[in-house]
Amino acid sequence: MKAIRRFSVRPVLPEPLRPLHELARNLRWSWHRETRDLFRSVDPEGWERAGGNPVALLGAASPERLERLAGDRGFLRRLAVAAGDLQDYLEEPRWYQRAGEALPTGVAYFSPEFGITGALPQYSGGLGILAGDHLKAGSDLGVPLIGVGLLYRHGYFRQSLTADGWQQEHYPVFDPNELPLSVLREPEGHTPVHVELRLPGGRTLRAHIWQVQVGRVPLLLLDSDVEDNAPGEREVTDRLYGGGSEHRLLQEMLLGIGGVRAVRAYCRVTGRPEPEVFHTNEGHAGFLGLERLRELRAAGLGFDAALETVRAGAVFTTHTPVPAGIDRFERELVARHFGDDGELPGLDAEDVLRLGSEDGRHFNMAVMGLRLAQRANGVSTLHGEVSREMFAALWPGFDAAEVPIGALTNGVHAPTWTARAVPADPGAAKDTELWEMRRTLREELVHEVRARLRGSWRERGAARAELGWIDTVLDPEVLTIGFARRVPSYKRLTLMLRDPERLRALLLHPRRPVQIVVAGKAHPADDGGKRLIQELVRFADDPKVRHRIVFLPDYGMTMARKLYPGCDVWLNNPLRPLEACGTSGMKAALNGCLNLSVLDGWWDEWYEPDFGWAVPSADGAAADDEERRDDIEAAALYGLVEDHIAPRFYDRAPGGVPLRWVEMVRQTLTRLGPKVLAERMLRGYVETLYAPAARAHRALDPGAAASLAEWKARVRAAWPGVTVDHVETAEGSGGGEALEVGSCLTLRVRVALGGLAPDDVEVQAVAGPVDGADRIESAGTVHTPLKPRGGPGLEGTWLYEGPLTLGRTGAFGYTVRVLPAHRLLASGAELGLVAVPPEGVGDAVGEGAGVLMR
Repeated sequence: MKAIRRFSVRPVLPEPLRPLHELARNLRWSWHRETRDLFRSVDPEGWERAGGNPVALLGAASPERLERLAGDRGFLRRLAVAAGDLQDYLEEPRWYQRAGEALPTGVAYFSPEFGITGALPQYSGGLGILAGDHLKAGSDLGVPLIGVGLLYRHGYFRQSLTADGWQQEHYPVFDPNELPLSVLREPEGHTPVHVELRLPGGRTLRAHIWQVQVGRVPLLLLDSDVEDNAPGEREVTDRLYGGGSEHRLLQEMLLGIGGVRAVRAYCRVTGRPEPEVFHTNEGHAGFLGLERLRELRAAGLGFDAALETVRAGAVFTTHTPVPAGIDRFERELVARHFGDDGELPGLDAEDVLRLGSEDGRHFNMAVMGLRLAQRANGVSTLHGEVSREMFAALWPGFDAAEVPIGALTNGVHAPTWTARAVPADPGAAKDTELWEMRRTLREELVHEVRARLRGSWRERGAARAELGWIDTVLDPEVLTIGFARRVPSYKRLTLMLRDPERLRALLLHPRRPVQIVVAGKAHPADDGGKRLIQELVRFADDPKVRHRIVFLPDYGMTMARKLYPGCDVWLNNPLRPLEACGTSGMKAALNGCLNLSVLDGWWDEWYEPDFGWAVPSADGAAADDEERRDDIEAAALYGLVEDHIAPRFYDRAPGGVPLRWVEMVRQTLTRLGPKVLAERMLRGYVETLYAPAARAHRALDPGAAASLAEWKARVRAAWPGVTVDHVETAEGSGGGEALEVGSCLTLRVRVALGGLAPDDVEVQAVAGPVDGADRIESAGTVHTPLKPRGGPGLEGTWLYEGPLTLGRTGAFGYTVRVLPAHRLLASGAELGLVAVPPEGVGDAVGEGAGVLMR
């Protein structure tokens, strides 16, 4: 019979064991090895059954076992050390507390998913894992983050395979009471704190707030599965990335609008300072800026002034390199939810729609995120370039290189992803020690793969008697390549199958065999991705090769923590430049696994031959022919494995150690490892984004915000009258007839300011190398401010003057431009306004469009 109601009955811990409760409720155990070991010792088999969840472990422990532990003096000593260590960790000053007083008092970090531990499955892939590592690094550094997300009662789907290799999705129900969560309650300790959103038709969406303690960082997760909601509203947070368009809109409204309200409630209840900076991790959480606008409007600030205040303290991070990866909603759907009958009273629906306007039909969440944040970034250097190109239309008149979207390359949390066997000082380890480490990790992976593969085949309908062959799957002595990630088409799961016979030859080579472990999930609605999985599974099912290539279903954090360390080579072959960053190879590198990747994302930035291999990308006409492109790149991939990777792995010294391979492992651990850390990433966020945003936020009191908004309105109104009327140069030092490196020219520009004052603008000389069409190239470009000379002329124009130094040989050119200028702007491109010389305004000294040297 099925129960009509479910309860979680928690154990009453004996008094000496009470510290276990606090240790279980703080997710620091997910990356603190000694605390995990302590919980494992409570009941090793129970720990495995509980999936590494200490709350579930304690909930299933028998009273007799707990009583024995309560009398175990050795266990109690270990417990006291672990509890004291956690208390010290939570209270002692860390990097942030020593970094200076100008840093923000708090940062609210919003993300649709968080991957902190496999025991709390609230993530689907890299975005969530990155968000989890962001919080962990923030805790280790002492950054005063508050994480904000949603609690999905079904999480993301669990994956299995049918007999013919087709992906199946399952959505288990998670009981929050069996997870390391606690309800945020009012100070009296009984009443749950809740937030509400107003929906069309007089409906209300309510959500409770679950608190997760991630070391020093609180994570607030909003849950709509509360009894006060109607059935439809209860299901808003049912599953991650599920449902139709309106369902997703409601999720994102709850995340953004409800999330800000949750942060306000949390600060009220706990006395924690209000955040000065709001960080939007991808566009899904973009509505948080609208709620902050509503708050300021309710406090009496005008819309434009409120917008300036919101933008000053906001950071927006984009993670997608393709427009198709951005959430878009029909304008009518958004208008209905933000109209008179919906949310955000005090904001006009047209103002809301204008912030996300893209093409007249759609509301673009990333566009809104960029318009509501003064500072924005991509997640690798290459992704920053791609993002500037992708969003360049929002800043008309500027080259893509000047679009104000920076780049801060992702990192990974080393304590989470580094295996126990990796030495603390790999630079000092002997070659034999590093090789033995790699063999140990590979052997652990082999055992993990066999156990998981047996479970998968049982789910596919195989009888136990049919599965004896699994005992010979993979070999701890064979070169092992790993490939695991989501399965959209651009990641090219099946590129390795491009030439099946060549792949079989690699797998079955008599002297230098290769074995491959593959994992990944396709989105439930992506039948194309499911077909790719099926194609690979069918190849791996072939009895001739199934001991050398396996597909493991249900890829997640628990599997990943064995997979990354156990592989010798980590393969990544996306279509360049469609990988925004890609952090799986970083996690592999922390364990001495070498990377074999297309030059995309972070690998484009940090690749060196000492760390691994670069798969060349097809270019020219071949890049536009999908079949030819994949043929070329697959052939290059096979060639690298055949001619370089396998020979180096199997090239052994007399003692059996592949010395050149081990040296690459050492270089990966000592030189690449420090670059890929989440601590490096988060320090970058603090120093280059959070601290400037906090300063900008503090500078914009209501009066300053109103003044800035009025100034922008005045500049926009006057800008059509801002023109460059005349440009000329006069030779200065180093002159003469020949123009040589080091020559200095005096540049004179006459501009009309359309009623603006010189303080409202900056007139610049823009100089640098030029291409064959006289376009100034972004690399090497120099921007030199020119100064006004005297007052306005008879025609109301102003003369600007300044030196122009010829700092390089070759084709060189310059132009001039006028930009708005104000001390509170984050960049000259912020308003998207620029005035340049019209056609025909040239220079007597230059050639054509101001080209000075050839």
